Amino acid sequence: MKFKPPQLQYFPAPASSRRNMLFVLRFLIFLCALVLLYSMLFHLIMRYEGRDYSLFTGLYWTLTVMSTSAFGDITFRSDPGMIFTVIVLLSGVLLFMLLLPFIFIRYVYIPWADAHSKALTPRRLPENSSGHVVIVGSDGTALSIASRCLRYDIPYVLLEADNARAVSLYDRGYKVVLGDTDSVSGYEAVRAEKAALVLALHDDMKNTNIAYTVREYAPLAPLAASMHREASADILRLAGCDHVLNFADMLGKGLAGRVFGGNSTCNIIGRFEGFCIAESPAGSGKLAGMRIRDTDLRARFGLNAVGLRQGNRCLPAGPDTELDKASILLLAGTAENLETFDRHVRACNGKTMPEDIFREQVAGNSAPVLILGGGRVGTAIAAALERRGIDWRIVELQKKTEHDGRIVVGDAADIAVLRKAGLGETRTIVVTTHNDDMNIYLTIYCRKLRPDVKIICRATLDNNLPSLYSAGADLVMSQAGLAADTVINLLTPGRVFTLTEGLNIFRILTPPSLAGQTLKSGGIRQKTNCNVAAVKNKETLSVPPDPDKPLTSGDELILIGSVDAEKSFMSLYCKA
Repeated sequence: MKFKPPQLQYFPAPASSRRNMLFVLRFLIFLCALVLLYSMLFHLIMRYEGRDYSLFTGLYWTLTVMSTSAFGDITFRSDPGMIFTVIVLLSGVLLFMLLLPFIFIRYVYIPWADAHSKALTPRRLPENSSGHVVIVGSDGTALSIASRCLRYDIPYVLLEADNARAVSLYDRGYKVVLGDTDSVSGYEAVRAEKAALVLALHDDMKNTNIAYTVREYAPLAPLAASMHREASADILRLAGCDHVLNFADMLGKGLAGRVFGGNSTCNIIGRFEGFCIAESPAGSGKLAGMRIRDTDLRARFGLNAVGLRQGNRCLPAGPDTELDKASILLLAGTAENLETFDRHVRACNGKTMPEDIFREQVAGNSAPVLILGGGRVGTAIAAALERRGIDWRIVELQKKTEHDGRIVVGDAADIAVLRKAGLGETRTIVVTTHNDDMNIYLTIYCRKLRPDVKIICRATLDNNLPSLYSAGADLVMSQAGLAADTVINLLTPGRVFTLTEGLNIFRILTPPSLAGQTLKSGGIRQKTNCNVAAVKNKETLSVPPDPDKPLTSGDELILIGSVDAEKSFMSLYCKA
């Protein structure tokens, strides 16, 4: 019943609604007048033929003929009568069968349906709402952030100005408020002054307008905005943004961090609470063919094997997990411990490791990295590789104003262009276009041309990750997922970090069910597939943690696992 008033209020309220109803009323008056005129003419012609009928019979004949359902019980005999019948019939087809349904649908039903759909979508949050995230935007990135907020029990609301889009989001289960994003009323409706964060995810100019509007209504509300052009950073800050987020640059650095080369055999892919997470090819450290328990990484280097990548699969690293040449180890430890391990691996060159494996997986390979796409992400990758001393080539369809000799202009789907850029020599290809369909296309093409090459790919939306992996990508990073993790970390710093798609690092206070137990007796890895990377208390950070030391209720566990593994941990150890 709560939806009835908005639907009924549609008819008398807006000026456009009044115009619509006036038009419908005029049409109905015209239609009634025409029916009465035809009824009068019916009687005149019948009297001309020497017959007489009641007034109601004339109305009955007119309506049955105009609606094309005449029963033939009353017919004219003269030519004028038959001509008149044809005129009534044709006008009925035009008015009753064509214009009347169109006018009813266009001016009555559609406005009523719009009013009904608007009534379904909330117009404002309850007055006691607070501590929520206001997401101004409804693209894939916004929906990914909303999903992550839901996963981590952070209240959120999507502010959407388009009614059809708002209804669609509401029907899909998202929490959405229909409101104007360019006026104070919209932010008043979502209680922006009490929000934990207001996040603008439109283009730079729209975000600037949003920032000014939010600051007009809620001067103290935390405000963040995405940025597409570097020049917009200062403007957005002047507009009132506390955080300006360049997701393309973040993604470029993240993708570049997954390229092996330079002077190191370990790629540090994340820093978390005083320790690092790094990737290292198992084949580069004489570890291939061994089980993780036999590598003795904890005793020799102070490192903890917390995960494993084999092809496009992310796996938990158990003691009995066997490594092969294609395995990529995820190691947790301090920067000093990782440097010690790196020096050990480099010392293997020509001694304990075959030279061809070393050239393939470590720094000895001088072939440039091939980057397909010279947009914001592609150029960010090139800059990050440049800082690490790794050579690169960009294939870009359009010539840039600042043309570098390492930028090859041409179509990446043209094999001649790829060969000119170094397809035959490269060991790594990074596909970076903003179109996921194009990325899938190029990934399939490159995989067929070079089955042995490592392909790292960008995904704009999370739902395209399986397709890119199926196309042949070895590693895919999602811009939407990276943006979601960035926002979660703004709200709860250090709470979650995506190591790779499908494998996250997260933190939680020791649940009561684990207090007093050791990591070994608790069986966290065996029961949930989560690895404990570190244990933090007020005094120390234990990396790797001592498996025989009892946990206390004040300890903070830093764990690594997939989304499903995290859910398993929460359901097993954190039940209310």
